[in-house]
Amino acid sequence: MGGHEGHGTHTRRRALRTRGCAVAALLALALAGCSADKSAKGSGPSPNNAAPGTPAPDPSGTQGTQGAQGKPGAPSTVGTPSAAGKPTSALIPPVDEAKQPRTAAEARALVGRILLDQTDLGQQVTRSTPFESDPAHWAVLDQECVWQTGGLPADVLASRTRYFHIPARDGRGTVRINATVTVHRTREESGWETARAMEEVLRCPDQKLREGEGLQKLIGNALYYGDELNGWTEDAFAELGEYVNTADGGKAYPYTWSQAQYGPVTLAVAVKGSEGYTKPELQAFVVQGTSHMSMLARQALGKAAG
Repeated sequence: MGGHEGHGTHTRRRALRTRGCAVAALLALALAGCSADKSAKGSGPSPNNAAPGTPAPDPSGTQGTQGAQGKPGAPSTVGTPSAAGKPTSALIPPVDEAKQPRTAAEARALVGRILLDQTDLGQQVTRSTPFESDPAHWAVLDQECVWQTGGLPADVLASRTRYFHIPARDGRGTVRINATVTVHRTREESGWETARAMEEVLRCPDQKLREGEGLQKLIGNALYYGDELNGWTEDAFAELGEYVNTADGGKAYPYTWSQAQYGPVTLAVAVKGSEGYTKPELQAFVVQGTSHMSMLARQALGKAAG
């Protein structure tokens, strides 16, 4: 699936998006305003997978980036949707090709500049063990809808996932959070990662992460920049569903994942819920994490204004 996309590829991606339109409104309603102030896979690091990891900043476009002097997730002063639902000004600067990684070493360095640390998500979030995935591997959803670990494909220069959690306390369970950054060789290849992610949800609404841990009842939607309420990224994909872990008693809790694309880079955050947490509380971590990494990606690769 790597390389340049031909007519057949574009047709297939459009078909996948059309099939996802039925859930677009539901996702927009569920993810918009995930916090009080609206701060808000592909065969690579998926939000779901057992080895690597990623859903969804506020697609309303009201908080897609950090304000000039604000904190990650703060409302942006640009890109407010018009009455027709289209962004009124550009949030996304063109990619400066001179800054784009050409080697695996350059890509790994870029990943390190963008990928979240626990301090970016708040004091209650701590590092998990293991903390980082093997940079030479990523997750692949097999034909049985089970996540496996495989080597990086030819179109990927670097990919890494970090794992965090909010410890159980005060009658609330453990919340698990994944953040992933992947650097492809080209924008076309990073776009294919989003297309594959949507195809996987259509093919496998129920997915096994590892023994005793899985996702179920997944729905997803992808939107290009300017489509519907997407005013914050070149391409966006979100998943909603349920997370089940026998270690937590086997009860289903909310699951959310979001992936964004900027040039050759994709970035994603996944949150697996637990006892005592509401959907808006969980979605706020996704919004904050994706917004922060999106800002860092634009700073690292975007052309300077003027």
